[in-house]
Formats: sequence, structure tokens, C-alpha cells
Amino acid sequence: MTTSANDREAKRAAKQRLRLSNPWHLLATGFGSGLSPWMPGTAGSLAAIPVWYLLSFLPWQLYSLTIMFSICIGVYLCHQTAKDMGVHDQGSIVWDEFVGMWITLMAIPDEQWQWVLAGFVVFRVLDIFKPWPIRWFDRNVHGGMGIMIDDIVAGVISAGIIYWIGHHWPLFS
Repeated sequence: MTTSANDREAKRAAKQRLRLSNPWHLLATGFGSGLSPWMPGTAGSLAAIPVWYLLSFLPWQLYSLTIMFSICIGVYLCHQTAKDMGVHDQGSIVWDEFVGMWITLMAIPDEQWQWVLAGFVVFRVLDIFKPWPIRWFDRNVHGGMGIMIDDIVAGVISAGIIYWIGHHWPLFS
């Protein structure tokens, strides 16, 4: 078998170790959205939006606590799911994208769909291309925190960009 055939087989075997009846696996895969055969990170980021919409009704203090709790639980569930799958940061693990999107969308100036779309695009670009410092965290932090941290940093940077655009260059006023 070629290397790419070996990679495909390893990914297939890792996905077969997932059990969506396991609550950790269900959350880690973003309620199954990370099992998309195409661009699972993008599918996970999209699936995070309806959950964010529900979270947006919370007072900002409770929203912030929910994100902090989601980060803490995410470190464990991403680590455990990756361990169960036998692959670090396998593409179907998208809880980190959920949290990164929720962080990004904290900064939108209002809940117009254009701002949600802008937040989604900025977050995905940063998450896919991983410019510094995101790439540094992705390469140097391991385990469950390593899975989570690059998306947390991408979310914080995305939130900063969206906040700046929304307050200094209003696009959708």
C-alpha cells in the first residue's frame, strides 16, 4: 500500500473506534458533525453556530463561564477521545472548533447573520492556515490541551479582529 492508502486506512480504523453512544466521543465529535467526510473542522465550526445562538441568550458572565467550563471539559474529552481512537487530534475531533467559534462570536457587535458569517470566515482562515502564534501552540503543546489550545488562540485572535472591524470599520451598519 502507498503512504496515502496507509493514511486513509489508519483514519478509517481510528473512526471505527469511535462510539457515539459514549458521551465523551459524542461531544468530541461535535455531536457527530466531525464525522463529515469533507472538511470536518469546517463542519464542526458550522455546527457550533446553532449552539452559540442558544448561548447568546445567556448573560455575558454566564456565557463566559460556559466557555471556560467547555475549555476545561474539552481538554479531558479531546484527550480521552484521541486516546481511544489511537490518533492525536484526529480530524473528527471538533470540540475545539466549537469552543473557538464560541470565543470568536463573543466579539460580534450584533447578531446579524453577516457578523456571524464574518466571524466564521475569520476563524476558519486562522484555524486552517495557523499563522504565528497559533502554529507554535499547535506544534508545541500536546495531549488534550494541545488539541484545544490552537483553536482557543485562533478564537481569541478572531474575536479581536471581529471586534476591531465592528468598532472601527462598521461593515453592516
